[in-house]
Amino acid sequence: MKKTLLALAALSVFAVHAEPLQVAATPVPHAEILEFLKPALAEQGVELDVKVFTDYVQPNVQVAEGRLDANFFQHQPYLDEFNKTKGTTLVSVAGVHIEPFGAYSSKIKKLDDLKEGASVVIPNDATNGGRALLLLQTAGLIKLKPEAGITATPRDIVENPKKIKVRELEAATLPRVLNQVDLALINTNYALEAGLNPNKDALVIEGADSPYVNILVTREDNKDAETIQKLVKALHSDEAKAFINEKYKGAVVPVF
Repeated sequence: MKKTLLALAALSVFAVHAEPLQVAATPVPHAEILEFLKPALAEQGVELDVKVFTDYVQPNVQVAEGRLDANFFQHQPYLDEFNKTKGTTLVSVAGVHIEPFGAYSSKIKKLDDLKEGASVVIPNDATNGGRALLLLQTAGLIKLKPEAGITATPRDIVENPKKIKVRELEAATLPRVLNQVDLALINTNYALEAGLNPNKDALVIEGADSPYVNILVTREDNKDAETIQKLVKALHSDEAKAFINEKYKGAVVPVF
């Protein structure tokens, strides 16, 4: 009885001193990775609460406003553009993985089969839209103005031999319109959610050397917080790397 009471007392002390950490994440793979790390963080006195979002705006807004502690869903070019356009000062505290960006179709088996005037959809945010256009350029479908860079838009297309019709849609909706268009450029997290395998289903995909590393983001005044640093350590652990490699089999590539 005495041992039981001591054990309960120890648990209650742990519970009292457990520090909460609320992190926004998109469902796949970010939230899945964080959920995997929950037990390890709990052992270190961090009570991780994963808030799942399906868009790319609110996770940043809520961290900037102090409603959440951090987020895990974006790459540095997107964060830079968000800070610039929204006037926020969010910062990256760790690079975790790359999700090679791909082009998908339910109507053709290879890009050579894309017909003249084909309908192509890309994300409507500046950095992912530019990323999609750069991939189309790499695939030889279009040519962009040399100065366009990572924030290229359809207006920067200077050569379009097949006269493809490029439309911009919210990134999260792209898998849902896949059967309505000829080609869709889809972020890997949304592709995975839709049951697509980037390594098997993408007609063209970025290489593993993609510069678009997914990062853990927080506020400047929170980057050195003990809970944040414990999360960084967990995200960079051998256990996290093994989980990512085993679960996503190359569709998500650790960078640590």
